[in-house]
Amino acid sequence: MDEIYSYQATEHASCSQRLHTFFGFFLLSYSVSSQLGLDMEELQDMEEDAGLGNGGLGRLAACFLDSMATLGLAAYGYGIRYEFGIFNQKVVNGWQVEEADDWLRYGNPWEKARPEYMRPVHFYGRVEHNPDGVKWVDTQVILALPYDTPVPGYRNNIVNTMRLWSAKAPCEFHLKDFNVGGYIQAVLDKNLAENISRVLYPNDNFFEGKELRLKQEYFVVAATLQDIIRRFKASKFGSTEVVRMDLTTLPDKVRQLGSSLFHVNTLDCREHSTQFVSYLVVNGVAQIHSDIIKDTVFKDFYDVDPQKFQNKTNGITPRRWLVMCNPGLAEVIAERIGEDYIRDLSQLKSLLKFVDDDALIRDIAKVKQENKMKFAVLLEEQCNVKINPNSMFDVQVKRIHEYKRQLLNCLHIITLYNRIKKEPNKAWTPRTIMIGGKAAPGYHTAKMIIKLITAIGEVVNNDSVVGDRLKVIFLENYRVTLAEKVIPAADLSEQISTAGTEASGTGNMKFMLNGALTIGTMDGANVEMAEEAGEENLFIFGMRVKDVEALDKKGYDAMEYYNRIPELKQVIDQISGGFFSPGEPDQFKDIVKMLMRHDRFKVFADYEDYIKCQEKVSALYKNTKEWTKMVIHNIAGCGKFSSDRTIAQYAREIWGMEPSLEKIAAPDDPR
Repeated sequence: MDEIYSYQATEHASCSQRLHTFFGFFLLSYSVSSQLGLDMEELQDMEEDAGLGNGGLGRLAACFLDSMATLGLAAYGYGIRYEFGIFNQKVVNGWQVEEADDWLRYGNPWEKARPEYMRPVHFYGRVEHNPDGVKWVDTQVILALPYDTPVPGYRNNIVNTMRLWSAKAPCEFHLKDFNVGGYIQAVLDKNLAENISRVLYPNDNFFEGKELRLKQEYFVVAATLQDIIRRFKASKFGSTEVVRMDLTTLPDKVRQLGSSLFHVNTLDCREHSTQFVSYLVVNGVAQIHSDIIKDTVFKDFYDVDPQKFQNKTNGITPRRWLVMCNPGLAEVIAERIGEDYIRDLSQLKSLLKFVDDDALIRDIAKVKQENKMKFAVLLEEQCNVKINPNSMFDVQVKRIHEYKRQLLNCLHIITLYNRIKKEPNKAWTPRTIMIGGKAAPGYHTAKMIIKLITAIGEVVNNDSVVGDRLKVIFLENYRVTLAEKVIPAADLSEQISTAGTEASGTGNMKFMLNGALTIGTMDGANVEMAEEAGEENLFIFGMRVKDVEALDKKGYDAMEYYNRIPELKQVIDQISGGFFSPGEPDQFKDIVKMLMRHDRFKVFADYEDYIKCQEKVSALYKNTKEWTKMVIHNIAGCGKFSSDRTIAQYAREIWGMEPSLEKIAAPDDPR
């Protein structure tokens, strides 16, 4: 790897120089804006979220880029420069309405177009066989125009690059049409060609079987591979004087980040399995996920070559998900253990020495309350919703999907509502339950779940008997900038997917690092979170993977739970009877039908244990000191969940590279 490192070090230095110039201009702008009476934080809030991803997968990639730069790994991030990102979500009369996310309408000051590195990508055409060999002819060519965004490491003067491809039709596109008067059609076809980078498909963690999606995937892979080969051929010990033509050493100089495969044609590969597994490494993104891959998904391949299967548990960058979004908590931690934990999150373990320290307990509780007050003000200003900042902030924010079981959360809300109505004079622990997330536009059930949440909120929030002891808020247009505000304010993190369905999750880690306690199933990274913090410091409930498998074999019968558990029966009868939709009693019949007859995610099977676990949550929340001590155990157990650890494992165990915390000299450092 020495050759590529020396080449990349030169590029790091030039990038660093450009970034120093840029940040010098930024600081000057900050000073000028202050003199003009402008608030930089307000200006920052006006900036659009980059439309590059639509859920945990996209955000994970951003964390990985941050960590690769911070660990001194010479790396590029590649993607598509979508003109329109995932839709902006509006909620109108309780229904999700999608609006275009025109995030580039005012331009993007962080990017630099690099037309000199434009690459052609060929589509369609036909294959010609002739004595000279095989040729691909009569193709439609679309140009991939790169835009570069700097990705700076943490206080090390290293800057990597994120390169995003934009689709452009070549100037000669359908030129023959111009010559015969087909000007309008030629221009229309040009626009069709450029549709490849027009819009981000709004599905997360789900295969979208559409031609345009396939073209997008081919487009980014074809352009990226050409760019990788171009840079490899142009580099020779940091020099461009000699052009490399021999590609035999390419695999030694270039590594690609990968995770588990989505699909392998076992029959085609079986006879070639020896060659196949000789170069492929497959990894899951949490231990439970990796085990499932080995035991079921790719069992045949695992049996042939088990050493090719690894685990790389996901992580999050503490720079964004603690230092930036929760500076109060970051400072409280730094006062006890110093600032080095920001680059070595495992140092958080040192907080365990202070778990009984009254001053730390008080400071952490104070920061949480301040974050809650800020978020309550934000909700009142932007959503015209008034909430009790002294209530427990119970938060479930993630894509709306049946497997994530927002419906289980809904059943708890209604159960709690019924209990308060039954015993209004009891000393209930006040809760503000917030649910947020986008439903894919074509996903009917997910959209119905949003409507149910808002309908429940309408009833609960307007019941004078309940008052502010229970509020239900749907957080509209959940996105990164909203996550950065709600996660530091959360007391309770809902991670309640059916065991065996969530590959890892990263929201669970963000909440844990920011001082929220987790109520969750033994699914995804929740399993390892319980190992790191101690299972007694999480609220774990429900079936394990083996229990789910056993129930599948036995046969899941929702009616059995409905008939056996009176509170569950009451809740389902209220939903199906129109209690939450009096104007349209049958509005939620599809949801009830799904839950009763073909619920793949077995909501009823975990209902009873979930309700009991929520009772423990309510009881502990009344004891601020004990609750906060549990919070400290969780924060101290977060070290494993840094994306720095994840990337260091990828580097050492797959790419054959060694991370470094060395700082390179800045251009203005004295020589």
